[in-house]
Amino acid sequence: MLSINIREFLKHQPLFQQLSDEQRELLVPGTREVRGEKGQIIFQKGDPCDGMYLVVYGKVKLSLIASSGSEKVMEIFHPGQSFAEAVMFLQRPYPLLGQFVEDGMLLHVSAEVIHQAIRNDPGFALHMLAGLSLRLHALVRDVERYSVENATQRVVNYLLQVCKPHQQGANVHLPVNKNLIASRLNLTPETFSRVLHQLSEEGLIEVNGRDILIRQLPELEQYQPG
Repeated sequence: MLSINIREFLKHQPLFQQLSDEQRELLVPGTREVRGEKGQIIFQKGDPCDGMYLVVYGKVKLSLIASSGSEKVMEIFHPGQSFAEAVMFLQRPYPLLGQFVEDGMLLHVSAEVIHQAIRNDPGFALHMLAGLSLRLHALVRDVERYSVENATQRVVNYLLQVCKPHQQGANVHLPVNKNLIASRLNLTPETFSRVLHQLSEEGLIEVNGRDILIRQLPELEQYQPG
């Protein structure tokens, strides 16, 4: 079983890396490991929020479940990312469901130790506010894109965002299944698959399960659907 050096992990987190060693040390007593298997619920919508989470390994999704049972994925978090900070500061229940997308491990940092650190050092709060502002900016940018971009543009921009360029083009490994990515892009799974098929038919990409080869990276960057 993987063990984690909590002090070292906190040191490299965007929200905490600007803090001094003494400031980070205040967080250690209130930080605990949370391990889960694929599909395991971390918290339900409406559960009280008693802290924030850091992803050590694995992936986590936050989603809304409609009365019909359909799911809308709001965000997917990867190793090194954090979530639930804003809800923690608002001292409100979780507004979304949190669930492991794959086997993983999180660190839960209690609200109590963070609030105490802020009371002891106002500079601690400034660093966390900067991190929350970046998250808010990213969410606003997503909403703007989904409001003005059509389905093809959303898929193309997603592929360009996550691809790893090389001399022959670029590779994309979809981090989660296509249904989750479609929901994150505010598309139906059928629409997401149709766009991938369209791009494949035009020779821009090659799809093999969750692995996608971008054959013509410059052309994809300039792509304008007809």
